[in-house]
Amino acid sequence: MSLFGAMDVSATGMTAQQTRMDTISENIANANTTRDGNGNVYRRKTVLFEEKSYPTFSESLSLANGRIGKGVKVSQIVEDTSQGNMVYDPSHPDANEDGYVIYPNVNTVTEMTNMIDATRAYEANVTVLNSTKGMALKALDIGQ
Repeated sequence: MSLFGAMDVSATGMTAQQTRMDTISENIANANTTRDGNGNVYRRKTVLFEEKSYPTFSESLSLANGRIGKGVKVSQIVEDTSQGNMVYDPSHPDANEDGYVIYPNVNTVTEMTNMIDATRAYEANVTVLNSTKGMALKALDIGQ
């Protein structure tokens, strides 16, 4: 893998983790949202990743199964279909006829744990990018 290939892989990792952090932030912001514009309860969203790759030169010539990884990409953002929390609050405007309000299926502790994980993964990709940049600069110094 070339130096620019390593930088590209790190960049895709940072982009994917940024999307994950944005989605987690949206979940936390809507933790108490009892209805959206259509009157539905907010559903927790999760980001799914997929390997970003392309076939090797030998694979294009033969039936070999070699692929070169090029990082990660966001394949889709899906909604969690689990049931939300039901809280008894008959004075709430969104309470049903029994007095229960359905809150989103967002657990703030889980979301904060996921945010820490995404932040650490982003930081790891930044470290790889900086190390690769340092190696490239050292390689340029060799010729002097």
